[in-house]
Amino acid sequence: MGGSRKGFDAAVVDAAGVIGGPESKLMSPEAVIEWLMQFGPTVVAVDSPRCTAPPGEASRVCERQLASSVCGIRWTPDARRVAANGYYEWVRRGLELYAALESAGAGWEVIEVFPTASWTQWADRRGNRSRAAWSGAALGSLGLERVPRRRLSQDARDAIAAAVTARAFTHGRVQCFDEIVVPLEGLPA
Repeated sequence: MGGSRKGFDAAVVDAAGVIGGPESKLMSPEAVIEWLMQFGPTVVAVDSPRCTAPPGEASRVCERQLASSVCGIRWTPDARRVAANGYYEWVRRGLELYAALESAGAGWEVIEVFPTASWTQWADRRGNRSRAAWSGAALGSLGLERVPRRRLSQDARDAIAAAVTARAFTHGRVQCFDEIVVPLEGLPA
């Protein structure tokens, strides 16, 4: 999930592997929807908070639960702080994307995911490895067909992780921390 200058990254997977993307620099929620429509997904996973913390709170309950059970996560404060701080542009853009996806009338289910939690469930904690080496090795272990051979950015790898998490969701192989959907430990089916 990125700010307005970075755009959105997206990927689509089926049972065997990558069938779309990863596509980067989709500059608007409408561009994401247009791109997704060609694949007809049933579940769309978004790597961004679905909502802000309650008024006066510095984080959401689901984030604290995830942090204590799976891995660390950046806290999402209340709407006032998200609106006032430029750092949270990515959260504001994510909220715009959720609203657009839900009003698109495409019949898909929209879920919140956190790719770092997905990588952790599939490949254990990162430890002292770089994020790129860790998630790259984890992606390789998934056994997906049609993963592009080009060097993938972290955002591209995370888009694939989000899509694989959406696939796990369709098969009931996830645990939910309120809004945040995380795959079960071990490699996805």
